[in-house]
Amino acid sequence: LLSCRLYCEEAKDPKRRSCQTVLAEALDVIIRSFAPILPHLAEEVFQYIPYKKDSESVFRTGWINASSAWKKPGTEEAIEGACAVRDSFLGSISGKNSLEYEVIIVIEPGLLFELMEALQAEETSSVSQLNEIMMASQTTLLSELPKETPSDANIIKGTFLINLEGGDICEQSSYKVIARPIAKAKCPRCRRYTAESSSTPCPRCLQVLAAGKGST
Repeated sequence: LLSCRLYCEEAKDPKRRSCQTVLAEALDVIIRSFAPILPHLAEEVFQYIPYKKDSESVFRTGWINASSAWKKPGTEEAIEGACAVRDSFLGSISGKNSLEYEVIIVIEPGLLFELMEALQAEETSSVSQLNEIMMASQTTLLSELPKETPSDANIIKGTFLINLEGGDICEQSSYKVIARPIAKAKCPRCRRYTAESSSTPCPRCLQVLAAGKGST
């Protein structure tokens, strides 16, 4: 997830910038957490942070005070739900390369489906947050099984318990997962199987490369 956003997206793409923001916030919290125990190491790391800092020393930054902006209702549940679905997907392919597959997620209309829609607005995507979490080359989110699903298809079933508003909203949701070998070629740039041929970058990478040429 991190490597794809950091190395495959355009330099100023919001996905890449948001990833850098999260990494910077995590580093800040870690440094200030172990500063009282490992003061010299914390100070050395702080001095080498490659972006502008408000203080000259880690010991002048104060204690950790996370912004309330990081606590967005539903986000934690959406990520946990997606990770539960991902575990089912990865378990169904028995340690094989997940990028060689496309995953179909089927969830009946309800709270879990709405949470997954927040991570992927399109029905099928290779660049959505949901697909990044799945670690697949392509993810399809549906409310019912496709009509063309073979009768002998390996359908993995699972459930996920959603707790929102401190338990005031509670819903047990079921889901189905189908993993299928993807028919597309491996992109020589991002290494996902989203290209039309192995010698040509995928549409996403072509767009990023074109944007890079235009800004030079």
